[in-house]
Amino acid sequence: MSASPLPARSAPSCCAEVSLPAGVRQADVPAVYARVAPIYDLWAALTESRARARALELAAIQDGERVLEIAVGTGGTFAEVLRRNPRGQNVGVDLTPEMLARAREKAERTGVAHTLSIGDARALAQPDHAFDLVLNAYMFDLLPEEAFGPVLGEMRRVLRPGGRLLLTNMARGRRWHERLYEAIYKLRPALMGGCRGVGLRPHLEAAGFRVMHEERLTQLGFPSEILVAAAS
Repeated sequence: MSASPLPARSAPSCCAEVSLPAGVRQADVPAVYARVAPIYDLWAALTESRARARALELAAIQDGERVLEIAVGTGGTFAEVLRRNPRGQNVGVDLTPEMLARAREKAERTGVAHTLSIGDARALAQPDHAFDLVLNAYMFDLLPEEAFGPVLGEMRRVLRPGGRLLLTNMARGRRWHERLYEAIYKLRPALMGGCRGVGLRPHLEAAGFRVMHEERLTQLGFPSEILVAAAS
């Protein structure tokens, strides 16, 4: 199955913004998110919910598709995927057991069949070309930039040729009120859960994806970037 073509709304790759350096060690990320799991839904509702909803709209899920969400977090997006794809194959992975436990609770309430498990985006357990759609939100803004290529390579591996990739991430601030989060991050990255602004388009293109759509949303001053790409 394939989604309807998206209207072009992309900036040229020469205008891509440079990512801030990662400020939290990858080995510390599970512990950071174990601590924030109880309040993450509130943070997401205040700063991420509009971008997450828009990404789902752009995903144009067709019931019966094979969908993988990488880094499901507390499972708000994954539960909505289940509601939109009750006859499909729905798989989710996350690195943090405490986040995954909350995702399981939300998923069970939908009554839709699914698979949720611990998983690392750098070495996915799923087979080649297994999915029509891969979703990922607010994960690359935790990763060091040198990990972007390998993780995107794994995403491309598990997508069928022509499959869709939906990425939502914290973007670089352009206005003064958006830069407040960058200032907090630079002072103490853990207060932002390790999230910082990134620019993913050039990395997507280098990994062999074709960017079909790109847009930004700001919620409570928190800037997000949404990218829709196709696997070759």
